[in-house]
Amino acid sequence: MDAASAPGANPTLADVRFEQYVDEETQMGMLMDLIDTELSEPYSIFTYRYFINSWPQLCFLAHLDGKCIGVVVCKLDQHRESFRGYVGMLVVDKPYRKLKLGSALVSRALEVMQAEGADECVLEVESTNQGALRLYQNLGFIRDKRLAKYYLSGNDAYRMKLLFPLPPQPTLEE
Repeated sequence: MDAASAPGANPTLADVRFEQYVDEETQMGMLMDLIDTELSEPYSIFTYRYFINSWPQLCFLAHLDGKCIGVVVCKLDQHRESFRGYVGMLVVDKPYRKLKLGSALVSRALEVMQAEGADECVLEVESTNQGALRLYQNLGFIRDKRLAKYYLSGNDAYRMKLLFPLPPQPTLEE
């Protein structure tokens, strides 16, 4: 099924309802189902709970016609000398990938990270995933390093990094 034949034929980003994660009982199952279907790496319930229960403000879901069609799961914590955001999982259901939904989900998480004082955000993306590489580059991420055989499939990954602008410095009035 493609987006044109999906319920609400020819949907646009304006038709999508975004929500922050708030409830394990109603949201965890749909989130896990979508991620498990679309991502190549397996995650345990403990991984989901670690991210989502620790940083629920950095998990966003996208719904269309009552169906969860996208999710981003992130974290934010101290890493060496910086306060670092991390995009752990981003999934958009295949029929809806041309809606720029991935960009919208990640942008929401990045806004929260920046508002909470993050210095940077990092993530890993499969080196062969041209769509994801383009998405992140369009959001301002740069390729930081190549990680050989990072995924269980044996594929390499790129570590990508986005540096947030420094907050404006107060000026001293003379």
